[in-house]
Amino acid sequence: MDLYKAIRELVEEKKRIDRIIASLEAMLAKGKVGSAAAKALVKEPPKRRGRKSMSAEERRQVSERMARYWAEKRAEKSGDDGDESPSSAGTANSATS
Repeated sequence: MDLYKAIRELVEEKKRIDRIIASLEAMLAKGKVGSAAAKALVKEPPKRRGRKSMSAEERRQVSERMARYWAEKRAEKSGDDGDESPSSAGTANSATS
């Protein structure tokens, strides 16, 4: 068999298969075919990217955790006698001027 002839036949077969695929996809788009195998051929839209939304329970847990965190920070700050607090630092600078 001639190599050019084999290539030409394969190209023709590829064109024929492409036409069949296009017609099947058109049928799927119109909803004429409902089998699971046919639905597998249809491309689904890409999945949504980004953060997942939290459930009410997850939001409640985060809220409680952050409330404890900031309560601890406030307790640490009040336990330092306020030597490095911005309000006392500002008054000390204005008194020395």
